[in-house]
Amino acid sequence: MELTPLRPGDRSLIQAYGNGGFKISEHRFQGSVIVLEKSVIEVPLASLDGLESAHLDALTDGGTGTDILLVGCGVEAEKLNQDQRDHLRRAGIAVDLMNTGAACRTFNFLQAEGRRVAALLIAVD
Repeated sequence: MELTPLRPGDRSLIQAYGNGGFKISEHRFQGSVIVLEKSVIEVPLASLDGLESAHLDALTDGGTGTDILLVGCGVEAEKLNQDQRDHLRRAGIAVDLMNTGAACRTFNFLQAEGRRVAALLIAVD
């Protein structure tokens, strides 16, 4: 699905999602991703069931300055386990879980506002 184009400068912009991947800042990514302010990390996840705290280390150990993590869970919103929530809370990162489409739209909106946001997006067909 194509999204309404915004122009957030040199920040990451999710332009489309679906068909098992994403178009972000003019680049196509197949599979799930973590989208940061100015970069994208591919993650080998088909669902949140496979999510491990190590996948979140890019947010918590990398000094990204992320305040909010949007989690696009796929077709339907799910929950993180308590260990994952605790890992993010210790890093001072608030978490909001929703379906992937909503996470893409919300990420773009918050990026355009200049917020310190990241998104973990599970790819959808």
